[in-house]
Amino acid sequence: MRLRDETFDPANLGAYNLYLLASPARLHLAVADVERRKFVVLEDYQLPGGGVPALAAQHDFLGLRGWNAVRLAVTGRAFTLLPSPLFRAGDEAAALRLHHTPTPTEVVRHTTHPGLELVNVFAADAALAEWLTATYGATGRLLHHTSALLAGLVHQRGAAAPRRLYLNPGPQELTLVVLGQHLEYCNVFPCTTAEDVVYYTILVMQELALDPDQDDVTVWGELMPDSAVFSLLRTYVRNVHFGPRPGNVEYSYRLNDVFEYRYFDLFSLHFA
Repeated sequence: MRLRDETFDPANLGAYNLYLLASPARLHLAVADVERRKFVVLEDYQLPGGGVPALAAQHDFLGLRGWNAVRLAVTGRAFTLLPSPLFRAGDEAAALRLHHTPTPTEVVRHTTHPGLELVNVFAADAALAEWLTATYGATGRLLHHTSALLAGLVHQRGAAAPRRLYLNPGPQELTLVVLGQHLEYCNVFPCTTAEDVVYYTILVMQELALDPDQDDVTVWGELMPDSAVFSLLRTYVRNVHFGPRPGNVEYSYRLNDVFEYRYFDLFSLHFA
């Protein structure tokens, strides 16, 4: 999928932010006009052998320098969230090792969340991290996709929002977040079936004393309204609905045919 507004000018990259969301097999790409606060490009690719760097070598603007800012989020379960006062720079690998042992082909990074007083420590493919730095220099920033998701949720909810469960199914994964006055839960589970999604949703609701008959559940992500996932969720959760795109930004008319609940974490990189 390639959707581009006619106003997008690749010859003037300094006017735009580039947002990338990379999973092992897919790359989601968005471009936002900084001054107009408007998304003008949305693209979705199956990654070739060689991953994002190989795709960039074939793409007309992905590998170009000169962007105002570049944010690349990686998916995966190799992350942990720590309260900011407990985090010390240099301790990333030790903190992550409680949940994930980094491989020789991974690097460990961290991202701060001032609004939530949290630090996200995560592992990423070393070759991808090196490509990001070599291609974009100091303009490029590497994040975990949960950082983008949390930034979008905090931006959209407002200060007085009720305690709620949020779901974001992705390729072979399910991210679940419970937000009230503070972040209560954030985890990524492996999911290959609709039954997996329902199982982990009900499990988390039970663990956090949420009622499937009373409490609202908001869903974003890679699924269709008539999908087996959503149909099965509605069987077990009474108040489940799709969430909207992040607010306070505009979207090109080219995106009108894209379901609003899709690409929420990609668009949320604008606030991360």
